[in-house]
Amino acid sequence: MVAVPEHTSPRQTGPHEPDTTSPAARQNYPGRHREYEGRHRADPDGLSVWATAQSTGPVQRRGRYVPESVKHPARMLPAIAAHAIGAYTRPGDLVLDPMCGIGTTLVEAVHAGRDAFGIEYEPQWSNIADANIRHAHDHGATGRASVIRGDATRLTILVPAALTGQVALVVTSPPYGPTVHGLVRPSADGVVKYDDRYNDGHDRGNLAYRDLTGLADGFAQILHGCATLLRPGGVVVVTARPWRKRGELIDLPSAVIAAGLRAGLVPIERCVALLAAVRDGHLVARPSFFQLQQVRKARTGGVPMHLIAHEDVLIFARGTSPEDGTEVVA
Repeated sequence: MVAVPEHTSPRQTGPHEPDTTSPAARQNYPGRHREYEGRHRADPDGLSVWATAQSTGPVQRRGRYVPESVKHPARMLPAIAAHAIGAYTRPGDLVLDPMCGIGTTLVEAVHAGRDAFGIEYEPQWSNIADANIRHAHDHGATGRASVIRGDATRLTILVPAALTGQVALVVTSPPYGPTVHGLVRPSADGVVKYDDRYNDGHDRGNLAYRDLTGLADGFAQILHGCATLLRPGGVVVVTARPWRKRGELIDLPSAVIAAGLRAGLVPIERCVALLAAVRDGHLVARPSFFQLQQVRKARTGGVPMHLIAHEDVLIFARGTSPEDGTEVVA
């Protein structure tokens, strides 16, 4: 499939396509990824490509999230979280995001009738996550959710012991850093970049400020904590994508897989969450300003770079003992 301009398709779609949260969709949606029988089962008829950008991020969030949410530099598309929740859980299940940011996973979980909790290191974002949860409840969400402030690399210390073995699904994404995210506005001196950092830069404890090795080490600690909280049959869903820094490819998905293995998790699926809309058999790219800028500079320099139009969705389960088949955590 090739990218075409947005205006070539007259079709209008809603903010959360495909619908995986309504009762009818939970029964009939062909892209579900498991038969739920107490533990995860991959559905051979399920789709590995998630059509999660049929509408833009701002349209997906409009009215569903408080306006301050736009300030976060790396917001997960709500449709990605909604799809994962619809595919891997049932109403009443417990969902976790150990790096919850503005609470996208939590908001989509409570709207789908699941309970959820998240960990967030930065007070600015945890406050917005709290506001988004209140906003969801004001608009009819039935699930319960809360945010714990703290360092997710110490997850098992932060989370009440009673929740060990209770989490059905983890949905999260590692930080990409300021080279990928942020907003722009025109000025007399050119384009000004803003809202591109996770904090004011004084606290370097955030994983976003580590190099790839440090980021992978910290993320492995987080995933290890997630593994101890998973119930039998629970899964971990991580979205990640590569990026380029000074022309060098940073292969974050491979680093995430390695981190998961070190944490005692086993990769069981690898899917694609589209960041482009599908229109009449073509992809309609929705790149950020920074992605376009990088690609244009690379092509000017003779490097045939292309836009990245998807997130890798890496799905893990807890490891099993080869002797007796019981689940174990490394």
